[in-house]
Amino acid sequence: MTRSSHPSGHADRPAPPPPRSTLQTIVSLLPYLWPTGNPGARIRVATALLFMLASKLATVYVPVIYGRIIDALAPKDAAATAFVVPLALILAYGAIRVGSAGFGEMRDALFAPVQQRAVRLLALRTFRHLHAVSLRFHLDRQTGGLSRVIDRGVLGMQSVLRLAVFNVVPTVLELVLVTVIIWHMFDWRYAVVTFTAVLVYVGFTAILAGRRSRYRRTMNDTDNDASTKSLDSLINYETVKYFGNEEHESQRYDHALARYERAAVRVQVSLNAMNLGQAMITATGLTLIMLLAASGMRDGSMTVGKFVVVNTYLIQLYQPLNFLGVVYMTIKQGLVDMEQMFALLRVPREITDQPGATALAAHLSDGAAGDVLFQGVRFGYQSNRTILKGIDFIVPAGGKLAIVGPTGAGKSTISRLLFRFYDVTDGRILIDGQDIRSVTQDSLRATIGVVPQDTVLFNDTIRYNIGYGCPGASQNQIEQAARTAQVHDFVAQLPDGYDTRVGERGLKLSGGEKQRVAIARTILKDPRILILDEATSALDSRTEQDIQAALRAVANRRTTLVIAHRLSTIVDADEIIVLRDGEIAERGTHLALLAKAGLYARMWTLQAAEHDLEPAT
Repeated sequence: MTRSSHPSGHADRPAPPPPRSTLQTIVSLLPYLWPTGNPGARIRVATALLFMLASKLATVYVPVIYGRIIDALAPKDAAATAFVVPLALILAYGAIRVGSAGFGEMRDALFAPVQQRAVRLLALRTFRHLHAVSLRFHLDRQTGGLSRVIDRGVLGMQSVLRLAVFNVVPTVLELVLVTVIIWHMFDWRYAVVTFTAVLVYVGFTAILAGRRSRYRRTMNDTDNDASTKSLDSLINYETVKYFGNEEHESQRYDHALARYERAAVRVQVSLNAMNLGQAMITATGLTLIMLLAASGMRDGSMTVGKFVVVNTYLIQLYQPLNFLGVVYMTIKQGLVDMEQMFALLRVPREITDQPGATALAAHLSDGAAGDVLFQGVRFGYQSNRTILKGIDFIVPAGGKLAIVGPTGAGKSTISRLLFRFYDVTDGRILIDGQDIRSVTQDSLRATIGVVPQDTVLFNDTIRYNIGYGCPGASQNQIEQAARTAQVHDFVAQLPDGYDTRVGERGLKLSGGEKQRVAIARTILKDPRILILDEATSALDSRTEQDIQAALRAVANRRTTLVIAHRLSTIVDADEIIVLRDGEIAERGTHLALLAKAGLYARMWTLQAAEHDLEPAT
């Protein structure tokens, strides 16, 4: 999906990692094929390579045996050999062909677990890395495009491993062996023609494939664009309907598909040109070898069996070369796709644990809450635009602080800094006296529970979404959290109960139902510190009162930060700070701020007129 626009979307950020060469991509892949600390995998790879060598040795020896059989069965030698020699040669021929196929199959069977594990480890590493990079990166990227990069990278790795190990390397080995054998059995002219034809073939293919790879990159980019537009439009189905923009979305999608169509046609036409050139090179090589062989037959230097051998070798060698263009392009494209995935792995982790970082420790003996201190905090999403300008406040353990202010004042930025989606530019944030930059991110985020304003649920069951707050929680624990969040009765009335699927991003539930599920999820997490970011904004007044009572119960003996727009929800806060232009304009209790008749009082008066609240006095 397309991430919503945010100030950080225009933030100063590191330049994207430069593309790497094909050789660098291959080198990056090698550790997955020869993993350290896994001797079993290394033994499998080494044994598979031995079987590959045995398979190719058997393959290149087949034409030799075949030629000897033909010479042995020739009329001039039939009397001398009787039936013994041809029979032995025929049996040897059959055994070698079986060995060639058998060694190849054993090679594949041995290498398959190594290949699949390498693919799995690389995909998992990429997935974990995407969760480890900063929020800034994800706000700048489109999730649909990222998922396509990972999917293609995994498929590309499978293609490279399958074709490079089982096709290209054996073909190169076979070429060397065939050249040596032809030189030994005939003379240097046959070897030179064979080797030269193959080199010209490979060089021609590499040049054409290099051009085609550029077309493929363009096709990939347009494919990403089309996929992203499709996914974005379908995710925002309701918005499309609200504005009657189905035709507009279709035109955007068709425009992306048209660009993909043009790129795909160029790829196909270039493939046809490459195949034609390869056929001409192959035919020229075969013709020259046939002319040499025919000349040898005339002067008596070549027997019928040797004539068959040299032609069999060429046909046997050109058979895999016929697919070299497709193989080369597939490998080249696989390397391009892999490079895109490796590029994701090279995206720096903006927020990292310091060396020797320790877990956040609870200073209270029961670990029930933690005090939060913002000390001279300054922060900006851009170096030339400061959002927070020296924020100072403290929330004692078990206390409740509310943060209010106009849109863009920096309220949500405070919660992001506390959760350490970003690091402060200046100043520091402490929990129980510990700078959050000196503790591990896992322990910090395990301490904090967030109920966001924009609740997004997984396309799974209600049970899964509530249980996400504590994976492995029992059904009783899930139901208890749902009761506290005032959502259990609603779920119990559904035909499938807790097994009800909520749809993409929870669209099958109303806004209030989604928020109550989110509240239940946070309740189940049982954090020491709560951040409520407009947690009841989508609820009606009656439900809001019920949820506020539930949240007060949950917040008991927990440190709570409330980011609020509705001032009626924070009148019981121990302290309220009013932000304006990144600074604390006012602070105090609800009554004290009303008595000041300042910014907070004016905000209260405006909302009182809208919602019939008690006016400021």
